[in-house]
Amino acid sequence: MPVIAVTKERRAGETRVAAVPETIKKLVTAGFSVTVEAGAGDGASYPDADYKAAGATIAKTAKDCVAKADILFKVRGPEADEIAALKTGAVVVALLNPHQDKATVAALAKKGVSAFAMEFVPRITRAQAMDALSSQANLAGYRAVIEAAEAYGKALPMMMTAAGTVAAAKVFIMGVGVAGLQAIATARRLGAVVTATDVRPATKEQVESLGAKFVAVEDEEFKAAETAAGYAKEMSKEYQAKQAELVSSHIAKQDIVITTALIPGRPAPRLVSAAQVASMKPGSVIVDLAVEQGGNVEGVKLGETVTTKNGVKILGTPNLPGRVAADASALYARNLFAFAGLFLDKDGQFAPDYEDEILKAALVCQGGAVVHPQLKA
Repeated sequence: MPVIAVTKERRAGETRVAAVPETIKKLVTAGFSVTVEAGAGDGASYPDADYKAAGATIAKTAKDCVAKADILFKVRGPEADEIAALKTGAVVVALLNPHQDKATVAALAKKGVSAFAMEFVPRITRAQAMDALSSQANLAGYRAVIEAAEAYGKALPMMMTAAGTVAAAKVFIMGVGVAGLQAIATARRLGAVVTATDVRPATKEQVESLGAKFVAVEDEEFKAAETAAGYAKEMSKEYQAKQAELVSSHIAKQDIVITTALIPGRPAPRLVSAAQVASMKPGSVIVDLAVEQGGNVEGVKLGETVTTKNGVKILGTPNLPGRVAADASALYARNLFAFAGLFLDKDGQFAPDYEDEILKAALVCQGGAVVHPQLKA
């Protein structure tokens, strides 16, 4: 019976956990044995007793948890002590952040384990239930609006009272992927007047279907600005200048701006300049979801709220899914449960088919070497 280990997250500020009692039950039913490190679910309000009731064994330490594991499930990449405790040939599955956290990838390769980055799961129909980037981005978009509303200091919906009318807040979403769409939907639910922009033409209809207005320079480059995988391409300097001119006049009128633009394997594109920030009204708020990859907003600082000279707050809050840890953990755990099924053969034995298109796409290191084409030197 293959053994899955789930350890406590050790990265600063990480509250999520890679399995929840619901998925423990499913994993046990599927033929896995599951060991959970004591306290692993505390940050997401999942006590050890619930894991035990679901069929998991509780281990006192990370070393005890992973010692016999065939598979280690993590949210973030494992730390050095966890890697050291793994047996050679074990499998690690996590959001490895492989483009930036190269040291962890190298350590996993040196240990001789097979490591899979959930970021590299392909966007194909078969893998939809495994799409961890989407499940976490969805909650990040939601939480971004909540963070913005808390920092804003005014009401978001229009309110008509005997003492007069409170105007609705104007919210501008920059980047309409999964996070952006959820941010639009959440801001609309809260009663804001919402506009949005993206370089991918397919998003215009999505934006308008949620009741928001689309803002973009719709030229020939814009019409071709999407990869086959559905990601945004990096736009030319000329397009960026035209878009910036259009957006500048729009940003100056906004109360809240939320930026969500990311390019896989590259620094986050700069969407909002210091001059654009300076044009905004005192009390306005910007939330930068891309802060962990350098940020979309000039002046943003990781883990800080910067208040500019003109009274604009720029929020650089990392790991927004971790601020809704229970739901984020549950969704991610379901992604991992779906992924775990790929490790079993038709007889329920632990026999990963490394030629499977999903496993092949997500495999980062194997046999002592980094094997993913995007990561090879």
